[in-house]
This record gives sequence, structure tokens and C-alpha cells, in this order.
Amino acid sequence: MTDASWSADLAALPPCWQVALRAEFEAPTMRALAAFLAAERAAGKHIFPAAALTFAALRRTPLDAVKAVILGQDPYHRPGQAMGLSFSVPEGVRIPPSLRNIHKELAADCGVAIPPHGCLTDWADRGVLLLNTALSVEEGKAGSHARAGWHVFTDRVIQAVNAGPAPVAFILWGGHARKKAAMVDTARHLVLESDHPSPLAAARGASSLRPFAGSRPFSQANAFLESQGRGGIDWRL
Repeated sequence: MTDASWSADLAALPPCWQVALRAEFEAPTMRALAAFLAAERAAGKHIFPAAALTFAALRRTPLDAVKAVILGQDPYHRPGQAMGLSFSVPEGVRIPPSLRNIHKELAADCGVAIPPHGCLTDWADRGVLLLNTALSVEEGKAGSHARAGWHVFTDRVIQAVNAGPAPVAFILWGGHARKKAAMVDTARHLVLESDHPSPLAAARGASSLRPFAGSRPFSQANAFLESQGRGGIDWRL
């Protein structure tokens, strides 16, 4: 039986994700992860995003609607930022530096206006799975849950998308995301790799073989999707 800590989360997912991930939700690794998070919260630690938003990316973008995957590392670790969608923050929250660089690349790539906010829910609603490799983090400690077991679950999510019948554009930014490239069948899907959009990575861009600035991931993803008869993504926000 599904662990009680996750049963409501599984039930809240679109049916296509329930079918693909039920066994993973029932796995010992997920039961252990539920126990770990419960213990962390019981110890008074602040965990982001809020528990109700842990699987927001899957709820927002059904498996059978995925056109692109943008893979991040883990949620934002400051109060008010994390919303369960990689790189996205709620409207009214200051736009993080990495997301500002994403906005700049989007404008340069597609000629769209830079939005005044950092909320990416429109992308999620249009078929962009905004997934992190870890779905939780402790306040102020980036990467703190990277070894808590989330990678097993999120690898299964990637595998489910890879196994689907429709071609998908996988957009992998930074070392953590790019390690997942080997999981994708490039005979069927597109894989776009570059450095992370963070200012630190950008500062190293001059010596990088795959700098984020100028990588044109949005137009490349659309060209691929259109060539496969799926139609491009409206990247405007």
C-alpha cells in the first residue's frame, strides 16, 4: 500500500502520472524519504517548498502533455520563493539571478519581451515540465536534500517521459541536469545541454564549451517540436 505520507499526493496527480509512478510512490526509497522529511519538519527545520507544492510540476503538466523538460537542481531555499516548479517564483517575489539570465536569453532567442515577474506557470500549462532533480531543500542550504533519495524518484519521472510515444525536447542546464542526458533516447528526443544560467556559470562562459548565453534553447526546442508535428511552445510570459 502507498505510504500514508504520499497517498494524497499520488491521488492528486493526473491519471497518466499515477499510472507511470504508482510503483515508485510505493517503493521503500519513497517511504524512507517521507520519514526523512517528517523528521526534518518535526525537528523544526524549514523545508521548501511547502509540502502541498512538492509535486506541483507533475500536477501542473500531465505526462501525456509534456513537450519539453527543463531540469533544475533543487528548489529555491529562501522563504517565499519555491513553488514546486524549477526556476519559477511566485509573482511579486524578486526574480532570482538565474531566472533573470533565463529571461535575457529568451528575449535574445525569441524576441519576446522580458516579463516583470518570475512566475513560469504559463510554461507548465503549455507542456513544459519544470522538474528539479531534488524536490525539497532545507532553508538556506542549497543542495541539502540532494542525497535524500529524490534522485531515484525524479530519474523515474525522466524515464517515464523518455518512454512516452511523443518526441520531447530535454533542456539540461548545469552539471546536475546534464548528468541525466544519458537517460534520454536521442534517436527519438532532442537533448539541449549548456551551462547553468547562474551568474557564476556565466562568469566562466568565456572558457566554456557550452555557455548558457547564446545557446538559443527555446527556438531550438520549437524547431524540433515543429519538425515532429507537435507544434512549438509559446514561450511568452
